[in-house]
Amino acid sequence: MPDASTRIGSLLELRRYPVKSMGGESIRASRLAPGLGLAGDRAWALRDVAAGEIRGAKQLPALLECSARYLEEPCGAESAPIEIDLGALGRTRSGEPEVSARISRRIGRDVQLCARAPAGDAAHYRRAAPIRDMASALREGSALLPDEALPPLRDLPAGLSILSEYVSPPGSYFDFFDVHLLSLRSLASLAARAPGSRIDARRFRPNLLVALELPGDPRADWPETALVGRTLAIGEAELEVVMPMLRCVMTTHAQRELPKDPGIMRTLVRECEMSLGVGVQVRRPGVVRSGDEIQLRKR
Repeated sequence: MPDASTRIGSLLELRRYPVKSMGGESIRASRLAPGLGLAGDRAWALRDVAAGEIRGAKQLPALLECSARYLEEPCGAESAPIEIDLGALGRTRSGEPEVSARISRRIGRDVQLCARAPAGDAAHYRRAAPIRDMASALREGSALLPDEALPPLRDLPAGLSILSEYVSPPGSYFDFFDVHLLSLRSLASLAARAPGSRIDARRFRPNLLVALELPGDPRADWPETALVGRTLAIGEAELEVVMPMLRCVMTTHAQRELPKDPGIMRTLVRECEMSLGVGVQVRRPGVVRSGDEIQLRKR
C-alpha cells in the first residue's frame, strides 16, 4: 500500500548544470539518484592548476559568464560529452584537445576541465589546504560585512564536516546536497524586499523550481523552509528536505544579462538568515518530469 500523502504543489521546471558554476540547461525530465541528483548535474568541473584543487565561481566568477549543454543524454554516473559556450570566444567541446586552454583564456586563469571522478579517488576532491575555521570560511565565501553575523547553524546534517577536507563529497561536484529546490514564492518574497535588484532564478541555480501550495498561512514568504525534515514524493522519486540552502557570494556575481549586485547578499542576510530554497537528498531514485505533482508524505 502506498504511503499516505497530501498534494502541496507542482514541479514547474528542472534545471541541470553540466559544469559546476557554469550556466546550465532546462530539461523536461530526468532520473534522480542518490549522490548524483539529476542525471548529468555537475558531472564536470574545473581544476585550478595553480591552486591545486577543484574550484567554482566563488573563486572564479567568470565561470558564470559561460554555459554548457549536453550533446547526448547522460546516463548514470558517467560524464557525457558537452558543448561549452564561451561567449565572445565561441564554443568548444569536452572532447577537443584545446578545451581546457580555451576555457582558461576565457576566465583568465589556468584551469583543467575534469569529468567527475569515482568516490574512491579521494585525492581528486581534496582541498589544497584543509579548512580549520569553518565559520571564517563561510563569512569569506559569502562576502559578509564586518557588522553582519552568520545565521545560527541549526540541525546541520551528518557528514557536513567532510567539507573541511574536501571541496565536495567525493564522487560528486555538489557543494553538499543532491538537489536544490526553490519555490516561486520565495523568489517573489526576496524580490519584494530588494526592489533595486534583479531577482532571477538563475542567480540561485535551483534544480527544481516549484510552485508550493502549503496548507495553513497562504502568506508564508519562504514556504519550502516549512518542509525541512519532511519527505516529498515527486514523480517516481522520494526526497528528504534537509535544511535551508545557505547562500554565498555567487548570487551577487554578474552573469549573462544579470549585473553584479552585492546588495543581494545584504538582503539575504537581513531578511532570511542568508538562505533561499532548501537542500534536498534523494532517498528513492526515480524519474521526475516537469508538471509532476509534489506530494508531502504524512509522518
